[in-house]
This record gives sequence, C-alpha cells and structure tokens, in this order.
Amino acid sequence: MKAEIIAVGTELLLGQVVNTNATFLSEELADLGIEVYYHTVVGDNPQRLEQLLIEAEGRSDLIVLCGGLGPTDDDLTKDTVAEHIDRSLVQDKQALTRLHEFFKFSKNKMTENNLRQTLMIDGGIAVQNPTGLAVGTLITENETTYLLLPGPPNELKPMFQQNARPLLEELFPQAEQLISRVLRFYGIGESQLVTELKELIDTQTNPTIAPYAKPNEVTLRLTAKIADEIAGQQLLDSLEAKVMNKVGEYFYGYGDENSLVKVTVEALKKYGKTVTAAESLTAGLFQSTLGDISGVSEVFKGGFVTYSAETKELFLGIDPALLEKEGTVSESCAIAMAEQARKLADADFAVSFTGVAGPDELEGQPAGTVWIGLAQKGQPTIAILQHFNRDRKYIRQSAVMKGLDLIRRALYKKK
Repeated sequence: MKAEIIAVGTELLLGQVVNTNATFLSEELADLGIEVYYHTVVGDNPQRLEQLLIEAEGRSDLIVLCGGLGPTDDDLTKDTVAEHIDRSLVQDKQALTRLHEFFKFSKNKMTENNLRQTLMIDGGIAVQNPTGLAVGTLITENETTYLLLPGPPNELKPMFQQNARPLLEELFPQAEQLISRVLRFYGIGESQLVTELKELIDTQTNPTIAPYAKPNEVTLRLTAKIADEIAGQQLLDSLEAKVMNKVGEYFYGYGDENSLVKVTVEALKKYGKTVTAAESLTAGLFQSTLGDISGVSEVFKGGFVTYSAETKELFLGIDPALLEKEGTVSESCAIAMAEQARKLADADFAVSFTGVAGPDELEGQPAGTVWIGLAQKGQPTIAILQHFNRDRKYIRQSAVMKGLDLIRRALYKKK
C-alpha cells in the first residue's frame, strides 16, 4: 500500500512552524507496513490543495492530510477534500458534545465558528480527537483513502495512535509489517559509527540499518520487514548483537522517546543514589535538564550555580588562593567544585562544570574548553578536560551531556 502525507498550512511554508508531523506519521505508517512515498507541504489555498489532491490520487492509495481542520476561515482542508470527492460536510454528534462540554468546563464563551471543528465528511468514519476539538475523517472514494487529521502535534499524535491507527490496521491489514528498534549512542559521532559498522551496512538486506545524527548523539534504527512479529524480533535481536559487538561501549538506551538524562535519572533511582551539581559555564542548564524528568526529586536534592570566582568562594567555600593560583578554568577548580557540592548537599554524586562557553577567551583558554568534575562517595574525585566546537549553546549542551554520561557510567561501573 502506497501512502503520501500532505501538510496544510501557510505557516509551514514560511518556516514559522516545523513539520514534525510528517516524520511521526511516516514512522507510524511504516510500522503498519504502509510505505510513504511522498511528503508535500501546501499553503492555506484551496486551489493549490485541489491540484495536489489530483496528483496524489493518481499515485497513492492512502493520502494523509494534516492541518486545516480548525475554526478559522483559512481552515479549508475538510471543505476542499469534500468538494474534491463530491461529498458534503455533516456534524459529528460526539464531537459536538465534546465541544459543548469543553466550553462549559472552561467557562469561556463559545463563538459560532467553533462549530466548524465538529464537521466531518459525509459517508466517512469519524476520527475522534482526545486532546483537542477538531474531529477527523477517514473516507475511501474511488479506491483512494483520505485520512484528515489536525495540525497541532499534541493533537495529531494521540489522535492517530489511539483512533486512526487501529482503523487503518482493521481496514488495511498488510501481509508484511515493518518492525523497528531504535538504539541510542553517546560519545561517538555518526561518521565513526558508520565506519565501525561499514561491513554490516554494506551487506544489509533484511533487517536494515539506518543511522541518524542528533545533537550530541547518534541513533540507529534497525528495521525488519516480515509477516511474523516473533520472527522479526529474532532478526532484530541477531542484528543488534552484531552492532553491540562493534560499538556497544557507546550504547545507552532504546527508543525514540528515550534520552540520556532520562536513562541517567532512572539509573540513579534504580541504585538508590542522589546527585547534585555545581555549575559555572552551564549556569544551571544541567540542573534544569534533570528537572525535565518526572520524579527526579527522588534523586536530585538541588545544587549550585556559581558563575563567578566570588560565588565559587561564597557558595561552595572554595579556597580563593586555589582560584587565584590555578584559575577557574582548571582541573583543580572542577575537582574542588564537585567535592564541595557533594559535601554541602550530602549527595552520593556531584558533577561540576567550569570552562569557556565563548565566544571570547577566558583566562587565556579558547572557547569550548571545559573541565567537568565528578565526585562520588568512596571514590577519588576526577575531572576531565573537553574541547567542544561550534557555538555557545552547543558547547553548554555538550557539557551537560558529558556530565550525564559520567554519572551513568559510574553507576553501572560500580554495579
């Protein structure tokens, strides 16, 4: 089954909004064994959308449209598709009830144009929206199936997974399905990873290997195309073992939604350890990153932001003679920051960051020079020197990632 995705919205063409829906839907459809051949973006223009629909129905079995289901005059996707297949729009009772309940609960006044969100294409299947108000439609006409979804990702994703995907699985069962597994790696670049796995990549057939570079990490998507899921998982297990044999030391977790900070926090919880931090150039970014994870209060007590030499002395009690002799961008300073933070917070681990975020030099050190310290109970305190390239934001983010990895590796080394 061939599919294509049409994203509707002038804001996408202007670059005001990033089209993340296409990536999400492509992965979801691939899992169903439905291959996506085209991605297209069109503005809020019914004539251009109509022309695109004519082209799409000549080459695709399934056309997924994202956006243009809202209450405003430029939300014309439903109107255009309905006219294209010579159908009318009708009101969906369930969506109407949800709309009235929403405004009753919020105590806001409902304007007449909100009723547009309850309309669907006559003869189709209503696709309910669990997080928003715009109802979708799944309808087949002349051997082409149209799936209409809202544009906001926080509505589209749960709507597809909870309601649209089960409909597609029921209506269009595929003889074969794509089974994927995502492996995440830190500490190795994409080019090195591909070089290490060159033999596996060059000889791949089924399953396949696809590397993806992300900020400060690399992911591998292993994909098997097979009718039987158990057999597919066995194929992925075999390929994963070969990958791990070559680059396993850099592996830290699975899945698109996973992250190094999440894995590190879960490891701290698992082993019942606590963490604190003393930050200079990262200015609280490490602690803020920890705070993004639900339940982090079990392992994170709080920490210190000591951006100047004075606050390093005042907040952490670091000897001013050490700072004057060694400088703040030094191994000695990073070690002292980590040790003092751990003692003051009475934590099992403390990580420290001091260095030059740039763009200017500091203490004769170039931008990107970063010392990261790690103090832990019962072990000598260490500090490692890193040289990160690129801009100020990337340098700070890179430092945070390295700090997380130091803690993660220390936890698993101890166990």
